Amino acid sequence: MNAEKATVELHSRKEDGVLWLTIDRQERRNAMSPNVIAGLTEAMERARTDRELRAIVVSGAGDKAFCAGADLQTGTSFKFDYSEPQHAFANLLRTAKAARVPLIARVNGACMAGGMGLLAMCDLAIAAPHARFGLPEVKIGVFPAQVLSVLQGLLGRRALTQMCITGESVDAPTALDYGLVNEVSTDLDGAVQALLARILDKSPAAVRRGLYVMKHVEHMTFEQSVAFTEGQISLFALSEDAAEGQLAFRERRQPQWSGR
Repeated sequence: MNAEKATVELHSRKEDGVLWLTIDRQERRNAMSPNVIAGLTEAMERARTDRELRAIVVSGAGDKAFCAGADLQTGTSFKFDYSEPQHAFANLLRTAKAARVPLIARVNGACMAGGMGLLAMCDLAIAAPHARFGLPEVKIGVFPAQVLSVLQGLLGRRALTQMCITGESVDAPTALDYGLVNEVSTDLDGAVQALLARILDKSPAAVRRGLYVMKHVEHMTFEQSVAFTEGQISLFALSEDAAEGQLAFRERRQPQWSGR
């Protein structure tokens, strides 16, 4: 089942089990507006109850920018309602963290500031060769505080510190070396489709519960992690997909996943 929805600033298209979310503010280098943040959050919240969904791809329109971060032209990007204990962008990161399908960043150009948060909240990322990555907040007197929540487990301490306190950007090969992206490809769409193909033929149940386990053990101690996972492995084994996968292996055929 395929479906497409669009707002002025965010396009949403579901096709063959994949939800494509594309920021379309090319005149602002796909910088985030309140509507973009709300649209991304709402789309990911809806995705949690969609059992047909297998992956989400986040990208920017055009070929110049993935996301330039906050829209500084508005003059209101760092003005908040201080009566609220939670901010919209932080809630987007929380929603992404709770996702049970893989989030894939299709980095089609410049990835800066809050755009680095969008990149880091994704589980996997593929970049075009001309993409650049940076945390330039210190150049305008602020700091990439919120994106640290998702970057600190992804980037090494030295590289993260350098990017934060110099504000200097790095190119795509360096981002690959840093582990910010999984692949750099001249055929960006082809590489994204190839990655999706390698995910969509696997057990939906195993991927869904597997992401749940991975995200929960991330900050556990060893003893907490091993206690949690020894209970989880038995639950994996009880799924219909586990029974089908093992039967298909013995019968030397492709499994027919139920996703349960």
